[in-house]
Amino acid sequence: MTDATTIAPIDLLVIGGGVNGTGIARDAAGRGFSVTLVEMNDLASGTSSAATKLVHGGLRYLEHYAFRLVSEALGEREVLWASAPHIVWPLRFVLPHHDGLRPAWVLRTGLGLYDLLGGRKRLPGTRSLDLSRDVAGGPLKPDYRKGFEYSDCWVDDARLVVFNARDAADRGATILTRTRLVSAAREDGGWRATITDASGTTRDIHARMLVNAAGPWVDEVFGRTGHNGRAHLRLVKGSHIVTRKLFDHDRCYIFQNGDGRIVFAIPYEQDFTLIGTTDEDFTGDPKTASISEAETNYLCAAVSDYFARPVTPADVVWSFSGVRPLFDDHKSAAKDATRDYVLETEGSASAGALLNVYGGKLTTYRRLSEEALERIEAILGPRGPAWTKDAHLPGGDFSPKGFAALTDRLCAKYPRLPRALITRLARQHGTLVPAILGDAVSEADLGESFGAGLSAREVDYLCQHEWAVTVDDIVWRRTKLGLRLSPEALGRLSAYLETKPAEIPS
Repeated sequence: MTDATTIAPIDLLVIGGGVNGTGIARDAAGRGFSVTLVEMNDLASGTSSAATKLVHGGLRYLEHYAFRLVSEALGEREVLWASAPHIVWPLRFVLPHHDGLRPAWVLRTGLGLYDLLGGRKRLPGTRSLDLSRDVAGGPLKPDYRKGFEYSDCWVDDARLVVFNARDAADRGATILTRTRLVSAAREDGGWRATITDASGTTRDIHARMLVNAAGPWVDEVFGRTGHNGRAHLRLVKGSHIVTRKLFDHDRCYIFQNGDGRIVFAIPYEQDFTLIGTTDEDFTGDPKTASISEAETNYLCAAVSDYFARPVTPADVVWSFSGVRPLFDDHKSAAKDATRDYVLETEGSASAGALLNVYGGKLTTYRRLSEEALERIEAILGPRGPAWTKDAHLPGGDFSPKGFAALTDRLCAKYPRLPRALITRLARQHGTLVPAILGDAVSEADLGESFGAGLSAREVDYLCQHEWAVTVDDIVWRRTKLGLRLSPEALGRLSAYLETKPAEIPS
């Protein structure tokens, strides 16, 4: 049964709950705009949880002379680290020199330029490595004797999206997950948009402006605004594999391949190694994307060219794929398509304005959001000043190098809870951990345990404050505990969620 109601008029309706959509909603709400965001599935359920999880400039983009993109991205590394030090972490990247590929002087020159463009303040610079002596050479084949080491950062991509949504909501935005845009038409100088949620309830929203940040579905959403469909996107699938830990140190490897691509091998979730990514053109529904046997073999072969112990498909414990919505710049190869973003606006304040967002990277989402607000304010009029550069995301209000001190304080506050549990929660929630643990004294106070430290109290928090609804929301996006939980534990978690009433996060 359909219940048609109308939501009070708002300034902005944002379509898409990935990093770009939530970033724009956060920035706009913080400036004083009234904002509603709709996402047809869970937050970060598409491209934004299927990345290589790096906050980086993109070293290989220098070969394409994408200096503006690299410079902007490098400038954002320490900005994002300072805003969310619980989920953004500095990493040192080891680049072994491969005699058959780029000469060592080319690598050193490129890394020097990378340092120069980056505007580093806290991150250390590039240095040369003797891999025959350095611990990073231990897992590699003995013919890799020379290498380089440089800095970038790692991010928990799905949590980055959730914290942007949480901050947007805290600043007044309405976040509606599992809610789909059905259609939108210009009316009374703005837009009348029809949305429907998972229960089938249909509502109308009158918005002064639409922001189409639907990622791989941006052209589809554009078609729902009454325009003829167009193909501005190039959909490129990137796949990753996860194995048990392949090396004991805390550095990441970046490996060159003969096809011109690079593959990363990254320490992941303490006990695993993340390997990726691939680049291949994709057709079809992006939500059906999955890794192919050929991609698995490609990634295994790429790292086996470097590691002394070969990696085989039998070593893979998990894999994931995402479809990157790249702006189609008509490059011949998927690996060469631009990772830059493109913003297009049309209409006016009196005739229903529309902003379409194409492409982009995790690293530059905040700058993309600022530029989007420049476009929005040029049409709707200025509100508050730009503010996100020096603002913390929820839970990130501590020093970028203060994680150990934060963990110590939390362990002192909860002395009978395991340090491993406190550390995991701190890495996912930062200073918000007491909002989850409350007055708990022992693990028994946290309610039912589902294994790997996941408790009913944490599940309740994720449902009440982070829009989690399903098992996958919890174990693959809000956490990565799906790597550790047994089928029996997942079944108990599913049964527990079925007992909970549907909740709209506060």
